Amino acid sequence: MQNHLVLLPILLPLTGTAVGLALYRWRKVQAWWSLGVMLAALASGGWLLAQVWQDGQPLVFQSGGWAAPFGISLVADLLAALLVVMSQIVLSLGLVYALGAKDNVVQYPSFYPLFLALAAGLTGAFLTGDLFNLFVFAELVVIAGTVLTAVSDDRYGVEAATKYFYMSLLAATFLLLANGTLYAAYGTLNMADLAARIQLDPSQPLLPVGMALLLATFMIKSAVFPMHFWQPDFHAAAPTAVSAMLSSVVVKLGVYGFLRMTTLLFVEQAAILRGLLVVLGIAGVLVGGLSAVGTHNVKRMLAYSTLAQVGFILVGIGWGTPLALAAAIVFIVNHSFVKSALLMLAGALASRTAVKSASFAVVTGLGKHVPAIGVLFFIGALALAGIPPTNGFISKFLLFDSGLAGAQWTALAFLALGSLTTFIYTMRAFQRIWWQPPPAEVKLKPTGDRLLAPALLIGLVVILGVWAAPLVTAAQAAAEWLGQPAQYVQLVLGG
Repeated sequence: MQNHLVLLPILLPLTGTAVGLALYRWRKVQAWWSLGVMLAALASGGWLLAQVWQDGQPLVFQSGGWAAPFGISLVADLLAALLVVMSQIVLSLGLVYALGAKDNVVQYPSFYPLFLALAAGLTGAFLTGDLFNLFVFAELVVIAGTVLTAVSDDRYGVEAATKYFYMSLLAATFLLLANGTLYAAYGTLNMADLAARIQLDPSQPLLPVGMALLLATFMIKSAVFPMHFWQPDFHAAAPTAVSAMLSSVVVKLGVYGFLRMTTLLFVEQAAILRGLLVVLGIAGVLVGGLSAVGTHNVKRMLAYSTLAQVGFILVGIGWGTPLALAAAIVFIVNHSFVKSALLMLAGALASRTAVKSASFAVVTGLGKHVPAIGVLFFIGALALAGIPPTNGFISKFLLFDSGLAGAQWTALAFLALGSLTTFIYTMRAFQRIWWQPPPAEVKLKPTGDRLLAPALLIGLVVILGVWAAPLVTAAQAAAEWLGQPAQYVQLVLGG
């Protein structure tokens, strides 16, 4: 059905960006305006999710009244609506964290407008039904993320932003080439129309090229092994409020791309893609976990952990059964809450140190002075390792259950090893920071970043571990919908 309100989750932060820039002289007003806009966008995303779930079919908006594939389509199906709500919850709490942060960067007149621009780009990327507009929205995310990292208080911020920009430029090049290749082969970039045409004529010689280019694009976007090497530097140097977004929800843009590739665009070719995703996922689980064990910085540890956790998700997408897809979707949501919370807690700990660093050389033993951070970090670490009663346990239980149902014994063995590795590096970090005696000469700042945002996220971690039914039910419904690409095509094209 046609519905103009599909635009709201995108238009609200986009309009808020422009108004926020006009409020640059009044920083506090600008900050609270941005939070209010983000909460309004979250409310509109929640409305979308409720409507889609209730109606059992997507809400579609055809811009300019042009029917697909001639106009620009926005499609809020259950997967897109769920990811919009997930990302906007994290983004809203990212702004709450920024309001209570001690970073100089949050006082810059462009910080909050750029944050809203990042939110608009990410939301638009989830809702667009067109590959070219996916490129446009993804570039908005890149521009905002690059600038927000470059102005970081960390002296390595410019270097990290440069790495992120050039890797994103490479991904943008791949995505543009994929668009050109697929358009040359099929004459359309509307995803529903493209899926229908590929199904009718899968023998086009440019099709494998377009698939490979899209695969490379989403590998970079989600920092999948071996395209992950830039990520630890980037997330360690970015402002905490920004890195908590980029390492939790922004990387899910690439994962979302893999879901659309295997369940909509290339259904007949999905077996090859899924086999490759399983291999890449297992490699990411092992490389990310082992790298996290050996790193020297809490934020870098969590960045490597993202590589490993995304690996778990890719394995679920690669198995491709309804249960595995549901597990992957639950994992996407739960990991976003856990990872953003842990990065905020690492930033809050670093904000209390004299040199403002999350290096283990600086924070070892300091936890005894900040027990509240320790309690929250411990719960988050349990969730990342998949220990009950947290949401991380639900994610891994569903994923392992889907693997057992499919008799994926070799992959399960590697995933079990990865889960053990996660427990080792998270507990090692907790032990070093909160159990070891602090240095005698330690001097902590009397105040640091506020804990409201990570505390609320950790609360969600526990709630979704104890009361997981709504999320699991929504994920199962989304997975069932993904298994019916013909309905997506029909509803978008209006046939």
